[in-house]
Amino acid sequence: MTTHPFVFDRYAFDPNTAVLHLHYRYEGGARFEERISFPTPVRPLSADRSTALDRAFRLIFLLAGVSYYKAHVPQDLICEAFPLDRATADFVADVYFHGLGEFSYCNRIDLSDKIRFAISDAPAHTSLSLDLPPRVLVPVGGGKDSIVSLELLKQADYPVTLYAQGKSAADIAAPIEATIEASGLPALKVGRVLSGALLELNRAGALNGHVPITAILSSITIACAVLYGFDTIALSNEHSASAPNLKIGDIEINHQYSKSLNFELAFSAYVAAHISPNIRYFSLLRPLTETAIARRFAELKDYHGIFRSCNTAFRQDKEQRNKNWCCDCAKCRFVFLALAPFIEKSRLIDIFGKNMLDDEKQNRGFSELCGITAHKPFECVGDIEESALLMEKLRQSPIWKNDSIVRDLGAQIAPQKGSDVRYSALFTLRPEHRVPEEFLKLLNASN
Repeated sequence: MTTHPFVFDRYAFDPNTAVLHLHYRYEGGARFEERISFPTPVRPLSADRSTALDRAFRLIFLLAGVSYYKAHVPQDLICEAFPLDRATADFVADVYFHGLGEFSYCNRIDLSDKIRFAISDAPAHTSLSLDLPPRVLVPVGGGKDSIVSLELLKQADYPVTLYAQGKSAADIAAPIEATIEASGLPALKVGRVLSGALLELNRAGALNGHVPITAILSSITIACAVLYGFDTIALSNEHSASAPNLKIGDIEINHQYSKSLNFELAFSAYVAAHISPNIRYFSLLRPLTETAIARRFAELKDYHGIFRSCNTAFRQDKEQRNKNWCCDCAKCRFVFLALAPFIEKSRLIDIFGKNMLDDEKQNRGFSELCGITAHKPFECVGDIEESALLMEKLRQSPIWKNDSIVRDLGAQIAPQKGSDVRYSALFTLRPEHRVPEEFLKLLNASN
């Protein structure tokens, strides 16, 4: 670790290559350059859209810096690229603090009151009114959630374009490419290449761990909205993304912080106040539980053989990416559990390559999902009560009840009064969301 300040050095966008260059450094130490490649060609923009685009680039610059800041987590952060106003500094510091919650917990670091941005006297930018076409940009990650979103919008005849991110437009993970192809929708493909200097620091023993990646992705979609013309960005984060994995004192630690409603509220408010109020940013699936999404996904059979949530399919090194579900991680366990009530057993086993609920080696992992041991895994999975209700549902099923995991854990999860009612409640829309009424109708119509 170092006490030397972390410096946001400079950023530059080349409209000819559509590459955004981000430069960071530690005072007297390592230097980093990250590159984000947007699709070409980039058409000339109006003066207001050019200004809004630069503000979006600044937001990307500040949020992407978390990947390099975490190597040493010094107290002081300095932006030399432009004067940093208090509203922006406060917003970014909040994202860093909550988005690094899991990282700080795992590395036993207390970041309370230790993320100090140097603030200038510059006033915060006021937002710009932009004339953006009524088009929807939907980020896709190859999993079931974004597939449900894109199909809801597609079937309602919204003009939808998919957003895909990888190391380059030619290096998008296979499940994402397959999703795009199956959807038949156009796609914007963005490349993000981290600085090689960060990998060198990590090999030398620098701090490492989870960062709020969805916050970075979200800022890039704002730039895409301005560059290519979208008035709506619809993500696919669901209700349980707001649930913390654990709580230490008054601090909630949430692996999915940048997928949570709290982040969505803060991010959308910042964009509306300082970039443009004409860009709508929300999660279409926020009113739904994972179980409700799983039931909807079960009807989308064209995607069953191609979707993937397992992290091994998205490794940085293309040669190391798994072509199948690994069947030994929290994501694989939860997705299998969530889909078990809705997809024919033999078909589900065929999709995953094994029956995960009849594999005793998975006992501890499923125990964590259901809250029997430890805490909710640091992964994008449903909350503990939901997993327990799903397991209880399977325990009542003649098809699943004799499988070892269902039998063993079902006996440990004490049946509670009203569990059937609470399971049924998993299919009702949750009121905590920011989904505009016109889009909420899509969820109601297909519920």
